Amino acid sequence: MDPDGFSAGLFKWDPRGVAQPQPSNRLLEAMAPAPSLVYAIRPRELGGLEEFFQAYGIRYYTAAKIVELGFTVSTLLDMKDEELDEMMTSLSQIFRWDLLVGERYGIKAAIRAERRRLEDDESRRRYLLSSDATNALDALSQEGLSEEPVQQEKEAAGSGGGGTQREHPFIVTEPGEVARGKKNGLDYLFHLYEQCRDFLIQVQNISKERGEKCPTKVTNQVFRYAKKAGASYINKPKMRHYVHCYALHCLDEEVSNTLRRAFKERGENVGTWRQACYKPLVAIAALQGWDIDAIFNTHPRLSIWYVPTKLRQLCHAERSNASASTSSAAAGPIVGPSF
Repeated sequence: MDPDGFSAGLFKWDPRGVAQPQPSNRLLEAMAPAPSLVYAIRPRELGGLEEFFQAYGIRYYTAAKIVELGFTVSTLLDMKDEELDEMMTSLSQIFRWDLLVGERYGIKAAIRAERRRLEDDESRRRYLLSSDATNALDALSQEGLSEEPVQQEKEAAGSGGGGTQREHPFIVTEPGEVARGKKNGLDYLFHLYEQCRDFLIQVQNISKERGEKCPTKVTNQVFRYAKKAGASYINKPKMRHYVHCYALHCLDEEVSNTLRRAFKERGENVGTWRQACYKPLVAIAALQGWDIDAIFNTHPRLSIWYVPTKLRQLCHAERSNASASTSSAAAGPIVGPSF
Protein backbone atom coordinates (compact mmCIF):
# COMPACT_ATOMS: atom_id res chain seq x y z
CA MET A 1 0.00 0.00 0.00
CA ASP A 2 1.29 3.41 -0.91
CA PRO A 3 1.69 5.30 2.40
CA ASP A 4 1.52 8.58 0.57
CA GLY A 5 -1.80 7.63 -1.02
CA PHE A 6 -3.13 6.43 2.32
CA SER A 7 -2.09 9.63 4.00
CA ALA A 8 -3.67 11.70 1.28
CA GLY A 9 -6.95 9.80 1.51
CA LEU A 10 -6.96 9.89 5.27
CA PHE A 11 -6.55 13.65 5.61
CA LYS A 12 -8.45 14.75 2.52
CA TRP A 13 -11.67 16.53 3.35
CA ASP A 14 -13.97 19.13 1.82
CA PRO A 15 -14.57 22.11 4.11
CA ARG A 16 -17.70 23.06 2.14
CA GLY A 17 -19.46 19.91 3.32
CA VAL A 18 -18.90 20.57 7.01
CA ALA A 19 -21.39 22.68 8.98
CA GLN A 20 -19.86 25.86 10.29
CA PRO A 21 -20.27 26.48 14.04
CA GLN A 22 -22.79 29.24 14.74
CA PRO A 23 -22.21 31.78 17.49
CA SER A 24 -24.54 31.57 20.43
CA ASN A 25 -27.38 34.02 20.98
CA ARG A 26 -25.49 35.59 23.87
CA LEU A 27 -22.49 36.13 21.61
CA LEU A 28 -24.69 37.77 18.98
CA GLU A 29 -26.22 40.04 21.61
CA ALA A 30 -22.77 41.00 22.82
CA MET A 31 -21.57 41.72 19.28
CA ALA A 32 -24.65 43.78 18.37
CA PRO A 33 -24.35 47.56 18.85
CA ALA A 34 -26.00 48.82 22.03
CA PRO A 35 -29.28 50.60 21.25
CA SER A 36 -29.70 54.24 22.19
CA LEU A 37 -31.15 54.75 25.64
CA VAL A 38 -34.07 56.71 24.31
CA TYR A 39 -35.38 53.61 22.54
CA ALA A 40 -34.59 51.32 25.45
CA ILE A 41 -36.75 53.33 27.87
CA ARG A 42 -40.40 52.54 27.53
CA PRO A 43 -43.06 55.19 28.22
CA ARG A 44 -44.08 53.55 31.48
CA GLU A 45 -40.44 53.71 32.63
CA LEU A 46 -40.18 57.49 32.27
CA GLY A 47 -41.42 58.04 35.80
CA GLY A 48 -44.54 59.83 34.57
CA LEU A 49 -42.55 62.54 32.79
CA GLU A 50 -43.96 61.77 29.36
CA GLU A 51 -47.55 62.39 30.51
CA PHE A 52 -46.39 65.25 32.75
CA PHE A 53 -44.87 67.14 29.79
CA GLN A 54 -47.32 65.96 27.12
CA ALA A 55 -49.32 69.19 26.82
CA TYR A 56 -46.29 71.49 26.95
CA GLY A 57 -44.40 70.67 23.77
CA ILE A 58 -41.59 68.65 25.37
CA ARG A 59 -40.09 66.03 23.04
CA TYR A 60 -39.97 62.39 24.10
CA TYR A 61 -36.20 62.32 23.68
CA THR A 62 -35.85 65.31 26.02
CA ALA A 63 -38.00 63.62 28.67
CA ALA A 64 -35.92 60.44 28.35
CA LYS A 65 -32.68 62.32 28.86
CA ILE A 66 -34.09 64.05 31.96
CA VAL A 67 -34.90 60.60 33.34
CA GLU A 68 -31.37 59.43 32.55
CA LEU A 69 -30.05 62.31 34.64
CA GLY A 70 -32.03 60.87 37.55
CA PHE A 71 -34.89 63.38 37.77
CA THR A 72 -38.52 62.49 38.45
CA VAL A 73 -41.74 64.49 38.67
CA SER A 74 -41.34 64.77 42.44
CA THR A 75 -37.78 66.05 42.29
CA LEU A 76 -38.64 68.59 39.59
CA LEU A 77 -41.53 69.96 41.66
CA ASP A 78 -39.17 70.57 44.59
CA MET A 79 -36.62 72.47 42.52
CA LYS A 80 -36.27 76.24 42.29
CA ASP A 81 -36.14 78.09 38.98
CA GLU A 82 -32.37 78.47 39.30
CA GLU A 83 -31.99 74.73 39.83
CA LEU A 84 -34.20 74.00 36.82
CA ASP A 85 -31.98 76.23 34.70
CA GLU A 86 -28.92 74.30 35.90
CA MET A 87 -30.63 71.00 35.09
CA MET A 88 -31.38 72.14 31.54
CA THR A 89 -27.82 73.40 31.11
CA SER A 90 -26.50 70.03 32.25
CA LEU A 91 -28.82 68.34 29.79
CA SER A 92 -27.24 70.30 26.95
CA GLN A 93 -23.65 69.85 28.12
CA ILE A 94 -23.69 66.16 29.06
CA PHE A 95 -25.74 64.83 26.15
CA ARG A 96 -25.04 67.67 23.71
CA TRP A 97 -28.76 67.92 23.27
CA ASP A 98 -30.04 71.32 22.18
CA LEU A 99 -33.23 72.24 24.01
CA LEU A 100 -35.74 74.22 22.01
CA VAL A 101 -36.70 77.60 23.43
CA GLY A 102 -40.28 76.39 23.79
CA GLU A 103 -39.10 73.36 25.74
CA ARG A 104 -37.33 75.52 28.30
CA TYR A 105 -40.51 77.48 28.90
CA GLY A 106 -42.65 74.33 28.70
CA ILE A 107 -40.73 72.54 31.45
CA LYS A 108 -41.25 75.43 33.85
CA ALA A 109 -44.89 75.91 32.82
CA ALA A 110 -45.68 72.24 33.46
CA ILE A 111 -44.08 72.41 36.90
CA ARG A 112 -45.96 75.58 37.85
CA ALA A 113 -49.28 74.12 36.73
CA GLU A 114 -48.73 70.94 38.73
CA ARG A 115 -47.78 72.93 41.81
CA ARG A 116 -51.02 74.93 41.55
CA ARG A 117 -53.02 71.75 41.21
CA LEU A 118 -51.41 70.24 44.30
CA GLU A 119 -52.00 73.44 46.26
CA ASP A 120 -55.66 73.43 45.30
CA ASP A 121 -56.01 69.81 46.38
CA GLU A 122 -54.39 70.54 49.72
CA SER A 123 -56.64 73.53 50.33
CA ARG A 124 -59.70 71.47 49.50
CA ARG A 125 -58.62 68.72 51.89
CA ARG A 126 -58.09 71.21 54.70
CA TYR A 127 -61.52 72.67 54.06
CA LEU A 128 -63.23 69.30 54.00
CA LEU A 129 -61.49 68.14 57.15
CA SER A 130 -62.71 71.24 58.98
CA SER A 131 -66.30 71.04 57.72
CA ASP A 132 -69.17 68.81 58.73
CA ALA A 133 -70.15 67.82 55.21
CA THR A 134 -71.54 64.29 55.15
CA ASN A 135 -70.02 63.48 51.78
CA ALA A 136 -66.55 64.68 52.66
CA LEU A 137 -64.90 61.32 52.05
CA ASP A 138 -66.26 61.12 48.52
CA ALA A 139 -65.03 64.61 47.76
CA LEU A 140 -61.45 63.98 48.82
CA SER A 141 -60.81 62.44 45.41
CA GLN A 142 -61.88 65.57 43.58
CA GLU A 143 -59.38 67.54 41.60
CA GLY A 144 -58.49 71.13 42.40
CA LEU A 145 -60.10 74.25 41.02
CA SER A 146 -60.52 74.09 37.29
CA GLU A 147 -58.46 77.06 36.18
CA GLU A 148 -57.18 75.71 32.90
CA PRO A 149 -58.45 77.33 29.68
CA VAL A 150 -61.78 75.80 28.76
CA GLN A 151 -64.54 76.55 26.31
CA GLN A 152 -65.86 80.03 26.87
CA GLU A 153 -69.51 80.71 27.42
CA LYS A 154 -71.55 83.88 27.30
CA GLU A 155 -72.75 85.35 30.52
CA ALA A 156 -76.46 85.43 31.17
CA ALA A 157 -78.43 88.36 29.84
CA GLY A 158 -77.97 91.55 31.79
CA SER A 159 -74.37 90.91 32.82
CA GLY A 160 -73.35 94.25 31.36
CA GLY A 161 -70.13 92.85 29.94
CA GLY A 162 -71.36 92.21 26.45
CA GLY A 163 -68.54 89.74 25.78
CA THR A 164 -67.54 86.19 26.61
CA GLN A 165 -65.56 84.86 29.59
CA ARG A 166 -64.21 81.50 30.89
CA GLU A 167 -66.55 78.82 32.13
CA HIS A 168 -67.08 79.16 35.87
CA PRO A 169 -64.99 76.81 38.03
CA PHE A 170 -67.99 76.24 40.33
CA ILE A 171 -71.37 74.53 40.12
CA VAL A 172 -74.59 75.31 41.95
CA THR A 173 -74.90 73.16 45.06
CA GLU A 174 -77.28 73.10 48.00
CA PRO A 175 -76.04 74.09 51.47
CA GLY A 176 -73.89 71.30 52.87
CA GLU A 177 -73.55 69.55 49.50
CA VAL A 178 -70.04 68.78 48.29
CA ALA A 179 -69.51 69.00 44.55
CA ARG A 180 -68.20 66.07 42.55
CA GLY A 181 -65.89 66.12 39.58
CA LYS A 182 -63.50 68.89 38.62
CA LYS A 183 -65.62 71.80 39.86
CA ASN A 184 -66.31 73.04 43.36
CA GLY A 185 -69.50 73.76 45.23
CA LEU A 186 -70.78 77.07 46.58
CA ASP A 187 -69.87 76.24 50.18
CA TYR A 188 -66.26 76.03 49.08
CA LEU A 189 -66.61 79.35 47.22
CA PHE A 190 -67.80 81.09 50.37
CA HIS A 191 -65.01 79.41 52.32
CA LEU A 192 -62.46 81.16 50.08
CA TYR A 193 -63.77 84.53 51.29
CA GLU A 194 -63.20 83.46 54.87
CA GLN A 195 -59.64 82.51 53.90
CA CYS A 196 -59.15 85.98 52.41
CA ARG A 197 -60.18 87.47 55.73
CA ASP A 198 -57.54 85.36 57.49
CA PHE A 199 -54.88 86.50 55.02
CA LEU A 200 -55.90 90.13 55.55
CA ILE A 201 -55.42 89.74 59.30
CA GLN A 202 -51.96 88.28 58.72
CA VAL A 203 -51.03 91.18 56.43
CA GLN A 204 -52.30 93.64 59.02
CA ASN A 205 -50.17 92.03 61.74
CA ILE A 206 -47.08 92.16 59.55
CA SER A 207 -47.73 95.81 58.70
CA LYS A 208 -48.09 96.70 62.38
CA GLU A 209 -44.80 95.00 63.22
CA ARG A 210 -43.05 96.94 60.48
CA GLY A 211 -44.72 100.20 61.38
CA GLU A 212 -46.41 100.41 57.99
CA LYS A 213 -49.94 101.43 57.08
CA CYS A 214 -52.39 98.57 57.62
CA PRO A 215 -54.89 97.77 54.85
CA THR A 216 -58.50 97.67 56.02
CA LYS A 217 -59.86 95.89 52.96
CA VAL A 218 -58.80 92.99 50.75
CA THR A 219 -56.43 94.68 48.33
CA ASN A 220 -53.81 93.56 45.83
CA GLN A 221 -51.38 93.35 48.74
CA VAL A 222 -53.50 90.63 50.32
CA PHE A 223 -53.77 88.67 47.07
CA ARG A 224 -50.00 88.82 46.62
CA TYR A 225 -49.48 87.62 50.17
CA ALA A 226 -51.93 84.74 49.61
CA LYS A 227 -50.01 83.68 46.51
CA LYS A 228 -46.69 83.71 48.37
CA ALA A 229 -48.31 81.66 51.14
CA GLY A 230 -49.18 78.96 48.58
CA ALA A 231 -52.84 79.92 48.04
CA SER A 232 -52.54 80.83 44.36
CA TYR A 233 -56.12 79.65 43.85
CA ILE A 234 -57.21 82.85 45.62
CA ASN A 235 -56.96 85.57 43.00
CA LYS A 236 -58.48 89.00 42.52
CA PRO A 237 -60.60 88.37 39.38
CA LYS A 238 -62.35 85.33 40.84
CA MET A 239 -62.98 86.84 44.27
CA ARG A 240 -64.27 90.10 42.81
CA HIS A 241 -66.52 88.19 40.44
CA TYR A 242 -68.60 86.53 43.17
CA VAL A 243 -68.32 89.03 46.04
CA HIS A 244 -71.99 90.07 45.77
CA CYS A 245 -73.00 86.40 46.02
CA TYR A 246 -71.02 86.17 49.23
CA ALA A 247 -72.68 89.41 50.41
CA LEU A 248 -76.13 87.87 50.01
CA HIS A 249 -74.94 84.80 51.89
CA CYS A 250 -73.80 87.04 54.78
CA LEU A 251 -76.78 89.42 54.84
CA ASP A 252 -79.62 86.93 54.41
CA GLU A 253 -78.45 83.33 54.48
CA GLU A 254 -82.01 82.00 54.31
CA VAL A 255 -82.73 83.80 51.04
CA SER A 256 -79.33 82.72 49.71
CA ASN A 257 -79.99 79.07 50.53
CA THR A 258 -83.48 79.19 48.99
CA LEU A 259 -82.03 80.65 45.80
CA ARG A 260 -79.38 77.94 45.68
CA ARG A 261 -81.90 75.14 46.05
CA ALA A 262 -84.17 76.57 43.37
CA PHE A 263 -81.37 76.92 40.83
CA LYS A 264 -80.01 73.48 41.69
CA GLU A 265 -83.42 71.89 41.06
CA ARG A 266 -83.70 73.64 37.68
CA GLY A 267 -80.19 72.62 36.70
CA GLU A 268 -79.05 76.22 36.19
CA ASN A 269 -75.37 77.05 35.85
CA VAL A 270 -73.41 79.27 38.19
CA GLY A 271 -73.45 82.21 35.78
CA THR A 272 -77.24 82.40 35.94
CA TRP A 273 -77.24 81.97 39.72
CA ARG A 274 -74.66 84.72 40.02
CA GLN A 275 -76.85 87.16 38.12
CA ALA A 276 -79.87 86.26 40.23
CA CYS A 277 -78.05 87.22 43.43
CA TYR A 278 -78.23 90.93 42.53
CA LYS A 279 -82.00 91.34 42.90
CA PRO A 280 -82.27 90.31 46.59
CA LEU A 281 -79.37 92.61 47.44
CA VAL A 282 -81.08 95.56 45.76
CA ALA A 283 -84.21 94.75 47.77
CA ILE A 284 -82.17 94.76 50.98
CA ALA A 285 -80.66 98.11 50.03
CA ALA A 286 -84.15 99.53 49.37
CA LEU A 287 -85.12 98.82 52.97
CA GLN A 288 -82.07 100.71 54.25
CA GLY A 289 -82.22 103.89 52.20
CA TRP A 290 -80.36 102.49 49.19
CA ASP A 291 -77.04 102.98 50.99
CA ILE A 292 -75.32 99.79 49.89
CA ASP A 293 -71.91 101.11 50.96
CA ALA A 294 -73.13 101.56 54.54
CA ILE A 295 -74.57 98.05 54.49
CA PHE A 296 -71.17 96.63 53.54
CA ASN A 297 -69.18 98.80 55.93
CA THR A 298 -71.27 97.99 58.98
CA HIS A 299 -71.21 94.22 58.48
CA PRO A 300 -68.30 92.47 60.23
CA ARG A 301 -67.57 90.10 57.33
CA LEU A 302 -68.41 92.44 54.42
CA SER A 303 -66.59 95.53 55.67
CA ILE A 304 -63.30 94.21 54.26
CA TRP A 305 -64.70 94.04 50.71
CA TYR A 306 -65.33 96.80 48.20
CA VAL A 307 -68.88 97.17 46.91
CA PRO A 308 -69.09 95.82 43.34
CA THR A 309 -69.59 98.58 40.79
CA LYS A 310 -72.53 96.86 39.15
CA LEU A 311 -74.33 96.44 42.46
CA ARG A 312 -73.91 100.14 43.21
CA GLN A 313 -75.22 101.02 39.73
CA LEU A 314 -78.27 98.79 40.13
CA CYS A 315 -79.10 100.37 43.49
CA HIS A 316 -78.74 103.85 42.01
CA ALA A 317 -80.98 102.97 39.07
CA GLU A 318 -83.69 101.47 41.28
CA ARG A 319 -83.56 104.47 43.60
CA SER A 320 -84.04 106.78 40.62
CA ASN A 321 -86.97 104.71 39.38
CA ALA A 322 -88.55 104.71 42.82
CA SER A 323 -88.15 108.49 43.11
CA ALA A 324 -89.68 109.03 39.69
CA SER A 325 -92.66 106.83 40.57
CA THR A 326 -93.18 108.67 43.86
CA SER A 327 -93.06 112.05 42.13
CA SER A 328 -95.62 110.96 39.53
CA ALA A 329 -97.98 109.63 42.19
CA ALA A 330 -97.70 112.85 44.23
CA ALA A 331 -98.50 115.03 41.24
CA GLY A 332 -101.80 113.25 40.68
CA PRO A 333 -103.73 113.06 37.41
CA ILE A 334 -103.53 115.94 34.98
CA VAL A 335 -106.89 117.83 34.86
CA GLY A 336 -107.79 119.88 31.81
CA PRO A 337 -109.30 123.39 31.90
CA SER A 338 -113.03 123.62 32.65
CA PHE A 339 -115.34 125.59 30.41
